[in-house]
Amino acid sequence: MITRLRSLTRQWTILVPVLAVVLLVFTWGRGLPGAVVGLVTLVLAGAVLAAVHHAEVVAHRVGEPFGSLVLAIAVTIIEVALIVTLMADGGDKSATLARDTVFAAVMITCNGVVGICLLVASLRHGTAVFNPEGTGAALATVATLATLSLVLPTFTTSKPGPEFSTIQLTFAALSSLILYGLFVATQTVRHRDYFLPITRQGEVITAEDHAQPPSARTAWTSLGLLGLALIGVVGLAKGVSPTIESGVAAAGLHHAVVGVIIALLVLLPETIAALRSARRDRVQTSLNLALGSAMASIGLTIPAVALASVWLPGPLVLGLGATHMLLLALTVVVSSLTVVPGRATPLQGGVHLVLFAAYLELAINP
Repeated sequence: MITRLRSLTRQWTILVPVLAVVLLVFTWGRGLPGAVVGLVTLVLAGAVLAAVHHAEVVAHRVGEPFGSLVLAIAVTIIEVALIVTLMADGGDKSATLARDTVFAAVMITCNGVVGICLLVASLRHGTAVFNPEGTGAALATVATLATLSLVLPTFTTSKPGPEFSTIQLTFAALSSLILYGLFVATQTVRHRDYFLPITRQGEVITAEDHAQPPSARTAWTSLGLLGLALIGVVGLAKGVSPTIESGVAAAGLHHAVVGVIIALLVLLPETIAALRSARRDRVQTSLNLALGSAMASIGLTIPAVALASVWLPGPLVLGLGATHMLLLALTVVVSSLTVVPGRATPLQGGVHLVLFAAYLELAINP
């Protein structure tokens, strides 16, 4: 019976990504009636779960921290494609789309994902333990990238409004790429052990002993299916986004809520993967996913949008407002205090979740 269930699981996770891409081909650029929107939403949820499965297969094959890096980069690349595609549709509201989506990704990962993972791990295992050296380096990089890309445009004077000039935007894009590249090199080559899970005694866990790693063929197949699933997730999310926008407008909510909803959909695979790692007492893997996703979201999105702004219509507004800058500053301070001890209790998880709830409440009711 167990063997049969595993076989059905493998078939399901293979069929759903393919179905998502096929459905995407037939629905792309078309207005969707209510029944089709329901079908798309169902397949979208299945594609999210399939993406999590295949990401875990790849992560098990290549080990940490490479596995977390694969999922973070894959999701962010698709996120960039979604942002650029939506901005290409034009309109006044597209000017702030990149800023709203990137900031939403930062708040979701640094407060939502980190908070729920710390809470689950600490409730299940007493305390959540992780490596402060690696986590602190990741947090410092996220804070620097967020400040250079999302805070400075509010205070520059070369252009009116919270915008960068061409030279300033080029500098921010190059700085983002350089910092992200340095972090990846640190995480995967020079100081890889800083980003590996640790035991309660502080010893680094260099290998998982609960199961044999999958074969190279299985890992490559899962990597391809992961790409299909992520394409399906983001493409179908774009397909239902007009329905989401209409619902948001009908409810009288701020347009930034659309960016929050799309970011939640795109980041759902990483959230589920991080939560599973937290349940297994691999909190460092959860933090690698969360902070790595925030970092990749800024470090890859800003350069891509800067390049796309050459041909995209309209201005590119990156500067945050006062309320969001305050939330970002509070997030950095609280995260620093969480990281320093190398262990966390349910209190720290609850604090991060309250910050995330405050962000959602202010997005709905600014």
